[in-house]
Amino acid sequence: ETRLVVIPLLNPGGMFMGSRCNPNGVDLMRNAPVEARVKPAWLIGGQRWSKKLPYFRGEEGQPMEVEAQTLVDFVRREIFPASTSLVLDMHSGFGSTDRLWFPYAKTTDPFPRLAEVEALHRLLNRSYPNHIYQVETQSLNYTTHGDLWDYLFDEHMAKFGRSSVFIPWTLEMGSWMWIKKNPTQLFSALGPFNPIKAHRFRRTMRRHLPLIDFFIRAVKSSKSWALQK
Repeated sequence: ETRLVVIPLLNPGGMFMGSRCNPNGVDLMRNAPVEARVKPAWLIGGQRWSKKLPYFRGEEGQPMEVEAQTLVDFVRREIFPASTSLVLDMHSGFGSTDRLWFPYAKTTDPFPRLAEVEALHRLLNRSYPNHIYQVETQSLNYTTHGDLWDYLFDEHMAKFGRSSVFIPWTLEMGSWMWIKKNPTQLFSALGPFNPIKAHRFRRTMRRHLPLIDFFIRAVKSSKSWALQK
């Protein structure tokens, strides 16, 4: 009745190098063929000037990077056919609060599945009234070019319309809280974005298990909140 499919790591080359970008110097979360409708913040919203600068989108007109295309192919094959699907893309490092972001990143226009998002948010609040998450659209913080989930959501809507539900979520783990506890990690390449101390890393790995369980149960009981027509 319900499937759980997982990609443990999308950017192994970047992980090996301690870099946000892949070995080609491309930021995978700015690599999809999507242009922001609202002017994004300088640099952070994606740029094509140079791979020596952060948030490089890749050369214009070139195919997506193999890692990004692998994710797109996986979602098309394993997730698009489902009547209801929730994606949880887990990211390290933004702010001091754990945020659950839903599309869009490209625009401040209302998300077409906002009614389902709000219903799911109410369900989360009732199920875990003291949960740790700030639920919001990504564009509330900043807009970007090339967001992979904007690209996949729009493709799903174009292909399936409202006959099925596909909602991609991004979990931005509020890793800046660890800097306050351990300021010396600012001198580490990964320090601004990850808990460095072993016990804090284990705590981060534990704290989101209820959310994963909630998503699985929400998919299984989707008729109670997902509006499919």
